[in-house]
Amino acid sequence: MIPRLSETPPLSAHYQSYLKQLEEGGFQGDIETRYASRLAVATDNSVYQLLPQAVIFPKHIEDVQCATRLASDPAMHTIKLTPRGGGTGTNGQSLTDGIVVDLSRYMNQLIELNVAERWVRVQSGMIKDALNELLRPHGLFFAPDLSTSNRATLGGMVNTDASGQGSLLYGKTSDHVVTLTAVTIDGERLETGPVGAEQALTSDKLYLQVSARSCIEKRALIDAKFPALNRFLTGYDLKHSYDPDTQQIDLTRLLCGSEGSLAFICEATLDLTPIPNYRTLVNITYGSFEAALRHSPALVHAKALSVETVDSKVLNLARQDIIWHSVHHLFKQSDDRPMDGINIVEFAGNDLDAQQAQVDALCQQLEKAVASGDILGYQICDDLPSIEKVYAMRKKSVGLLGKTKGRQKPVPFTEDTCVPPEHLADYIMEFRALLDSQGLKYGMFGHVDAGVLHVRPALDLCDPKQERLMREISDQVVALTAKYGGLMWGEHGKGFRSEYSPAFFGDELFIELRRIKGAFDPYNQLNPGKICTPLESEEELVSVDSVKRGTLDRQIPITVRDSFSSVMDCNGNGLCFNYATSSPMCPSFKVSYDRRFSPKGRAGLMREWLRQFSQLGVDPSVLEQQILSGKGNLDNQLRKVRYSLAKKRGEYDFSHEVMDAMQTCLACKACATGCPIQVDVPQFRSRFLFLYHSRYQRPLKDYMVGYVENYVPLMAKVPRLFNALMASSGSQKLTKQILGMVDIPQLSYPTLKQRLPHSLKSAFDLKALQRASVEQRQKTVLIVQDPFTSFYEADVVADFVKLVAALGFHPVLLPFKPNGKAQHIKGFLAQFAKTAASTAAFLNQMATLNIPMVGVDPALVLCYRDEYDTQLADKRGDFQVLLAQEWLQQNLSQLPHASSPTGRSYYLLGHCTEKALLPGSDDIWAQIFAHFGTPCQVQSVGCCGMAGTYGHDASQVETSKAIYALSWQKTLEFLPSEQCLATGYSCRSQVKRFDGVKLQHPVQALLHVVQGD
Repeated sequence: MIPRLSETPPLSAHYQSYLKQLEEGGFQGDIETRYASRLAVATDNSVYQLLPQAVIFPKHIEDVQCATRLASDPAMHTIKLTPRGGGTGTNGQSLTDGIVVDLSRYMNQLIELNVAERWVRVQSGMIKDALNELLRPHGLFFAPDLSTSNRATLGGMVNTDASGQGSLLYGKTSDHVVTLTAVTIDGERLETGPVGAEQALTSDKLYLQVSARSCIEKRALIDAKFPALNRFLTGYDLKHSYDPDTQQIDLTRLLCGSEGSLAFICEATLDLTPIPNYRTLVNITYGSFEAALRHSPALVHAKALSVETVDSKVLNLARQDIIWHSVHHLFKQSDDRPMDGINIVEFAGNDLDAQQAQVDALCQQLEKAVASGDILGYQICDDLPSIEKVYAMRKKSVGLLGKTKGRQKPVPFTEDTCVPPEHLADYIMEFRALLDSQGLKYGMFGHVDAGVLHVRPALDLCDPKQERLMREISDQVVALTAKYGGLMWGEHGKGFRSEYSPAFFGDELFIELRRIKGAFDPYNQLNPGKICTPLESEEELVSVDSVKRGTLDRQIPITVRDSFSSVMDCNGNGLCFNYATSSPMCPSFKVSYDRRFSPKGRAGLMREWLRQFSQLGVDPSVLEQQILSGKGNLDNQLRKVRYSLAKKRGEYDFSHEVMDAMQTCLACKACATGCPIQVDVPQFRSRFLFLYHSRYQRPLKDYMVGYVENYVPLMAKVPRLFNALMASSGSQKLTKQILGMVDIPQLSYPTLKQRLPHSLKSAFDLKALQRASVEQRQKTVLIVQDPFTSFYEADVVADFVKLVAALGFHPVLLPFKPNGKAQHIKGFLAQFAKTAASTAAFLNQMATLNIPMVGVDPALVLCYRDEYDTQLADKRGDFQVLLAQEWLQQNLSQLPHASSPTGRSYYLLGHCTEKALLPGSDDIWAQIFAHFGTPCQVQSVGCCGMAGTYGHDASQVETSKAIYALSWQKTLEFLPSEQCLATGYSCRSQVKRFDGVKLQHPVQALLHVVQGD
């Protein structure tokens, strides 16, 4: 029996008092103290884990002022506040054991745009790519680029002075920040901008006066100490905060890179860059990564915008990922040697002739390199979609490294060192020798033009010895980087590496940093321990030895970690926070901005759930098998009633918090492939639900959904009677109140059998198929039924039967067999195991006929490849069920081409599960329609919000509606509905529910095309 988990680290009385006064003092944002909310921000994209006391979400600047003003009260000087944006930092910059102030949920709007003067004012919680999407129609963009740009906030970029690809031309974030609006610890609103040196030195603002004195009086030392690199010593930018030519001090540059340790950055005015009219990539392939590095200086001399590199480790991981499908044809080579390195060279500008001349000159050099064998080959890429695909692959490199098999995972701690580009190859060779001497594997990628290479050694931080090795390597890399005149941190800030600050700044300049910190934050309340502490403070800096995720994970037995590897492997890269509405991952997060409701959030909660079990000596995977086998299942319904009543009375169980997060998951499977680590939430969610309901009663709606395939065939025998009963207002009210379900769909009438041609209405005849000749079998198609199209959309199946016949094949409708998808989603694992075994046995029997089996609903068909593979493993058998477009594509060469265009066109909106598990599926439909002379344009949409029965759950209706509005509703608003196609039954149901329009399945539209209707 699953135990109750009551362990929750309590809030200190002092923080409880602060939060109570904050709420009473007019704070209008959200204040969250539940354990799950705290855990969701206890990690970022680093190896560290630090549990905050609470998370607050300000709605506006006044809320930030309210929070800081209260914290500045002498009675509250021990309260610690740390700003957080996207949580993409690789060094724990936003982690704290105090209060996290998350500016991303509400403070994420564009305030003002001046196209003529090319500047924009934004709130700090706005995501970088979201801003550029709004700027694109005006021909402008915010130039600093980074791999996490689809979830990193602009405030986070300012706080770490982020940069990335193209930085030689476009610079860092600080190069584009005009002014900032910040809030200091005493609640004062600070507007930054140039101030005369004399005025600054005599200002009544201590932080301005101290900053000016440090920057001006130590100028000679600053010039001598700071290396002449594209990057600088992120922290407090003493070098650029003072301009000796104008004799002005500007706190804007001081706050950039300060990691929230001086003030809360709430708004920023940013200068913008015209989007170049012409872009060209030259993708160069190499036989070794060293060859790529050695060649990079010559590429930098080609005066390109950027030169990016990727090593063999990352390339091999990319080849195993969904991303490779879209880019493999863009990396060519002239021989069969293994491709173990690439360089991506980009040219961009507005003078096409001049740019083409640069590209031609480089290609002439590359031709010679190919002939000599120095490179494998190269390819020019100048269309925007292809360029974006290449960079999508490059940006996914960070996450892909976490997909490395085994317990040792590449981890960030030395990943953004920067040295002069001319020394990079030698530096990296010595770096590799250092790692090789420890027997470590690693992946490398980065910006060779700027001398920045991301290096992630693979370590198992659950092993205390390897955790100590992380410290040893860190120390050695600090020394190595100094040897080559470089920096330990070229892009990602200091965070928990702040202990190394004195070594890079030197004692005299580091004292100046501490003076500045003390002037801004005398009691060390803002992101304490990062960069430096006030001069008068005895508090220590954070350290690379601080508590890590592995410290907690090692409390979970290895057998449990292996059993729940999808949970444990999440490395916090946060791609699931992608703002783009056209991205199917993760719809529940997109509409809530609640990080609990994301793959990363749910994985984090599950890790803690497993840890707490381990503390009680319980192995959930063993318990799961015991319950499945019927052994040790001492629970009975009376006990479940008692526990469920205790839950209603408010008895705490951490499992309830995990359950809250799991219930918002749509089980769309987008995370299973969209996440670079392939954190498969629906898979571990079903296991959690199974165990959770071994203690607590299930709601009736679970049984209604889980057993739909058992009762629907019976109801379909009297569809008109059932429809009449369900259509009454009384039935709808009872269904909502008792079952918690709404908008129950109507059964098909006429039924499928009534719609079929007369020749198919007779009983399925297996013996006749067994007697059929090889030629007859080659022209036969076995149609696999699913409960939704067969019983709720019979016209789709009937039209597919007609299409198969119209194309010259003989359609045979297989008897309906339950698929079990709904059982798996709801965690009925014992029932799903029986369903899967039974149906797999039947389909394996059909597979012996050597006749293709085809289904029309993607979610159900792909269940045979995904959930069945996991459940049945080597007992699954070799049967294969194709989707309609897969079967059509296989036979396309046999089908007649259209003699002339049909004059029609269609728009295809794909199912999110289909796009996740079968990449390129939508494009197959476009290819098929093109074969028949009919354009079919694939629309870029995310999840529709229905996801099986999720949209029928009364508790999720508003979320379902909000998800639908994100992309589907906006897309359909501008398209003719009669020309719109949707592959998923759920999607068509959702459109019909909210827009009152019934979309066609592609097979129905294709039938009209083939018949010439």
